[in-house]
Amino acid sequence: MLSRTADHLYWLARYTERAENLARLLDVSYQMSLLPQSIASQNENWRAILALNSLEDAFAEVYDEVNVENVLHFMVSDPANPSSIHSCLRAARENAHAVRGTLTAEMWESVNATWLELRQQQFDHILARGISEFFDWVKLRSALIRGVTFGTMLRDDALHFIRLGGLLERGDNTARILDMQYHVLRQNGDEAATDFYRWSALLRSVSAFQVYRKVYSEAITPARVA
Repeated sequence: MLSRTADHLYWLARYTERAENLARLLDVSYQMSLLPQSIASQNENWRAILALNSLEDAFAEVYDEVNVENVLHFMVSDPANPSSIHSCLRAARENAHAVRGTLTAEMWESVNATWLELRQQQFDHILARGISEFFDWVKLRSALIRGVTFGTMLRDDALHFIRLGGLLERGDNTARILDMQYHVLRQNGDEAATDFYRWSALLRSVSAFQVYRKVYSEAITPARVA
């Protein structure tokens, strides 16, 4: 396999996985922001999202204030942010187009249709419909692409590079989330260490809450989550 082909397949999978990871993280953070808390505490949680993705400086160049709407716009629809969901799905489509002959028709159509549908969704309309509905759509499209990939691709080097990219992105995302949670705990003290909502939110952000409950029927603890 040509190295550039492997590179495109690898990043196709990473960008698709990254968009899904962002959707999960932002959705859980948004749901947590609806709980009773001070505005300062709420904004600190959104600042942690930026820190998780090493985007504090890039965000500060565009926005004067860290709040829920600014962070959501920056992480969802900002084409200038290379880590936004918009940019990730665009990059996934560009990488897929570069190796279209290596992909199955079904896989290409799934990736391409996702990008075409996303282009029609403006941020104001996304907010009006409900931001969680958009995040569910991103997760569903990612699951569709993944299912079509494993259901139609030949089990050869192309699929191996796709699998490699997706799993490395997932591992990187999990490490970042755990690191962010650790720093939040250090700032908030011992009370946050046993906060059921924070730890269950972390599990939900990686779709592991129900699976965790099947393995551990007792209370959620930091050590078991780790």
